Amino acid sequence: MSKETQTSAVVNSNPLNFLKTKERVAALLQAYLEQSKKGTTVVLDQQQPQQIAKALELKTLFKNGFQDIDRLERFVATYLTHTNHLSNPRYMGHQVAVPQDLSGIPDWIHGTINNPSSLYEMGPAGATLEGFMINWMLSKLGWFKGDDLYDFSKHPHNGSGVLTHGGSIANLTALTAARAALAPEAWTEGNPNDLVVLGPATAHYSIARALSVMGLGKNAFVPVAVDANEVLITAQLETVYKEVKKKNKRVMAVVANACATSSGLFDPIDQMADFCEKHGLWFHVDGAHGAVALLSEKEKIKVKGIERAHSVIWDAHKMLQVPALCTAVLFKNQEHQWNNFRQKGSYVFHENEVIGIDSMPYTIECTKSALGTKLFWSFALKGEQAMVGFIENSFEKTRQLYAYLSSLEDFFCPYLPDSNILCFQFRPDRLNDQDQLALRYELINSGAFYITSCEFKGKRFLRTVLMNPDTDQQDFEALAQAISKIGNQLQLSKK
Repeated sequence: MSKETQTSAVVNSNPLNFLKTKERVAALLQAYLEQSKKGTTVVLDQQQPQQIAKALELKTLFKNGFQDIDRLERFVATYLTHTNHLSNPRYMGHQVAVPQDLSGIPDWIHGTINNPSSLYEMGPAGATLEGFMINWMLSKLGWFKGDDLYDFSKHPHNGSGVLTHGGSIANLTALTAARAALAPEAWTEGNPNDLVVLGPATAHYSIARALSVMGLGKNAFVPVAVDANEVLITAQLETVYKEVKKKNKRVMAVVANACATSSGLFDPIDQMADFCEKHGLWFHVDGAHGAVALLSEKEKIKVKGIERAHSVIWDAHKMLQVPALCTAVLFKNQEHQWNNFRQKGSYVFHENEVIGIDSMPYTIECTKSALGTKLFWSFALKGEQAMVGFIENSFEKTRQLYAYLSSLEDFFCPYLPDSNILCFQFRPDRLNDQDQLALRYELINSGAFYITSCEFKGKRFLRTVLMNPDTDQQDFEALAQAISKIGNQLQLSKK
């Protein structure tokens, strides 16, 4: 055998059988889910990266490959051990979806066929699913003018949108559209030096980051005062607007939180819409987490007026149980999407109409995965009404947690929750900000619970985000007991 033939044989050989490998990995994932849900494993066993690298045998596998199915199985089992177990009911951490058991299948399909959905001819099924889900989201905002969600044509006065990988890219996309509407020359000539964006002082960091990426600089974000619960004070919008006008600045956009990342509280969207309409300003709603309130008759009052915005972002990988990442950026006026990016690429952009739906001309990303498939699949597993039930249940459970913690003498909850996010403190009269943070680290290092922490009202708070449908009152009671035990120990150590 020639050297070239030997090399070709090595490159093309594959000791891993597709079906057997799938069965082994599926068995590991099933056991992982069962153990997580029963709480027989810790939520998080956080080791140093060097220890994890050694346990995974990274150097050996990188050099030699798996070689056989047993090594692959050992790698997956070890990998799963060193993960954050979101399916454990005592995961109450970041705003990351706890996926349904079969939510990973679209990623498996995409990883096998690798059909990017941004060009229709590269992935017709994925692009169609994205178009369908965008139509559905637009319909919830009243921005879809077609008669059927299968209608992908460009109707007059229709809204539009695309799916992208995360809220940061979505906010950036929306703000570039706001710039294109006010200063279309910026695309070719660069930014004029008089553009600013108004929004609550608690706006997500991705807003200031987007402005910096756009070349406007983070100082182009002008914060508007917030109240005691860090909710925007509408009356202050007029004050700030007059101040920036005196400086000969133009307001490119006004941003609202729906809801704030730290507290889960909603800005007064309807009142902010009144202000924007009065002054003819672009209104953007960062609905990454809270736009799901649209789906519930019980909760939709919290986003009253959202349909009056010019643009909305909506993260499906938060409250729609979709594995990360999947975010919609939606426009009330489809022309704002069309006029956003003004570029040509002869190998992807065509002068003539093409079959299907191409989203590439309207996205920052050139290639993206089949995000519409992931989003659709999340609904298809149990149906739309089940998703509504999940959202309402998450919001209601957070109100129950608030009521329970408020009934305990040692806990302080500063507000009635608007969503499934709650901030609280343990003995704030005795434990300072560093103590609250130390308490959180002790709690998660124990493996018993996973919660987060944030600064709210200038103080350090513990923070829960109830994403797991299996979390219940027993878990709330166990959480309070665990925090009390650690907090009391911290207090004793200070004496």
